[in-house]
Amino acid sequence: MVFVLDKHKKPLMPCTEKRARLLLTRKRAVVHKMFPFTIRLKDRTVAQSVLQPLHLKFDPGSKTTGMAVLRGNESDPTEAEAILLGEIRHKPGIKHKLDKRRTVRRSRRARKTRYRKPRFLNRKREKGWLPPSLDARVAQTMSAVNKLLKLLPITSISTEHIKFDTQLIQNPNISGVEYQQGTLAGYEVREYLLEKWARKCAYCQATNVPLQIEHIQPKSRGGTDRISNLTLACHTCNQKKGTRTAAEFGFAGVQDQAKKPLKDAAMLNATRWELYTRLKETGLPVECGTGARTKMRRIRAGFPKSHYYDACCVGAGTPGALVIAQKYISVWTAVGRGSRKLCKTDKHGFPISHRSGKKNHFEFQTGDIVTATVPRGKYMGRHTGRVAARANGSFDIKDSAGKRIAQSVLHKHCRLLQRNSGWHYEKVKAA
Repeated sequence: MVFVLDKHKKPLMPCTEKRARLLLTRKRAVVHKMFPFTIRLKDRTVAQSVLQPLHLKFDPGSKTTGMAVLRGNESDPTEAEAILLGEIRHKPGIKHKLDKRRTVRRSRRARKTRYRKPRFLNRKREKGWLPPSLDARVAQTMSAVNKLLKLLPITSISTEHIKFDTQLIQNPNISGVEYQQGTLAGYEVREYLLEKWARKCAYCQATNVPLQIEHIQPKSRGGTDRISNLTLACHTCNQKKGTRTAAEFGFAGVQDQAKKPLKDAAMLNATRWELYTRLKETGLPVECGTGARTKMRRIRAGFPKSHYYDACCVGAGTPGALVIAQKYISVWTAVGRGSRKLCKTDKHGFPISHRSGKKNHFEFQTGDIVTATVPRGKYMGRHTGRVAARANGSFDIKDSAGKRIAQSVLHKHCRLLQRNSGWHYEKVKAA
């Protein structure tokens, strides 16, 4: 799929790669952007075009967020086609870097330096404050939303508001007993337990076997159906345990683990309202759904477990029939625009080197997407990736994961494709 803009840079319906090549060959279009690949028509405007309803769907995650764009069928509202499948890979290590910076600052406070008045007594957090690691995930998701709104005529947005509705798990009568005892009966509890216990038997750690919901404190001995008293067990362990408690069965740690909150679910619950608020600011109708409903629709559709297929099934308004013919998915990786550190330190916090004040070297900057044609040597061939620019003119080419795919490439062998935007774009084969 290729994004298409009109001559005023307004989004039109996307086209196939073959159609894009014909438009470029006939000089009816020009390349507007390389990543993601976008063309701009010279002889067409939005008023002269026919647009179809496009629905943008997200499946937020702690490390990866799935995204999908569905095109509705105006003649048959019960059918839709996926024209874009993709993943947003969030930038890792934010909390680790903050912890490292805090350690270095703490070591400075212990030294015999000039006195500075304490500032921790006058610091206040605004209402709705989120930790930087969580706020970054929301900001990266919104950055992808804004990019897609500029490239596609989106008419509505759907997002997985919460992974599990823990209040409805504890008390089904909060918003109606039909929610738990209707078509979603058992999906909330089962999905929560599968995530919490990593789809393994809590006793023998068996995987890829049918798992049963098991009471840690048996109901015959006063146990309840609360989520903190439930776990997963294979049929063999469930029969062996019988009416004994987990401690009597020799697994006292199971009860302690059951009481611990699910980290990823807690993260999603902490960011759900902020993401919902920012999505509403786009002015488009926003639909919400739960992870259990998403899983139910994915299983009924027969899709494999993946972030982008989950995104297709988000929301109650998902059509019953989904047509997915995509062989490749778009992977957008948030890599940032570099570091603000002016001084590198060792593990003890002592300075070992200082950065140069100059960012551009031979008209290249670290993070720019380039293509390098190496004429000879170990890395002979053509390589495309993010460049690590140096003042001596010897560059490295890296992929989205930061792995070197070419080393010590002369700057004259590099050609700029796109300036650094903090994102890396690639296509991988769909599952």
